[in-house]
Amino acid sequence: MRWPTPGFEVLEHTADAGLTARGATLSETFEQAARGMYALMVDLDSVRETEVRYVETGADSPEDLLVRWLLDLLFLTETERMLFHRFEVEIADGALRAKAHGEPIDEERHALGVAIKAVTHHLLEVAREDDGFRARVLFDI
Repeated sequence: MRWPTPGFEVLEHTADAGLTARGATLSETFEQAARGMYALMVDLDSVRETEVRYVETGADSPEDLLVRWLLDLLFLTETERMLFHRFEVEIADGALRAKAHGEPIDEERHALGVAIKAVTHHLLEVAREDDGFRARVLFDI
């Protein structure tokens, strides 16, 4: 079986920002969703991996788990002024454990883009496909 190249693509949507993330596994797809969210917010190449934050959360569905994961990251960005570049996600039995690698915002070095206020349930989807997983998520900006 051939797995897709993991990644994300930005979705065009009126008044919101969104993305579709893909990966060979659900964990990889969640990693790409987080990378995509931060790519909307900042040039990922400008974010160094000097600090690690740990995230643990759970939910009854993959869709709710994706929303909680991304909201937890946004909370760290808002409260600790952190930007993240790379993610290591493990998902098992509705529980997510992850490491987020990044650094505090440096206003002189980081050109901030879209300010994401929230992760929405509008058009939210996590789906298994023949070659892995796909997730679609929209953000309130």
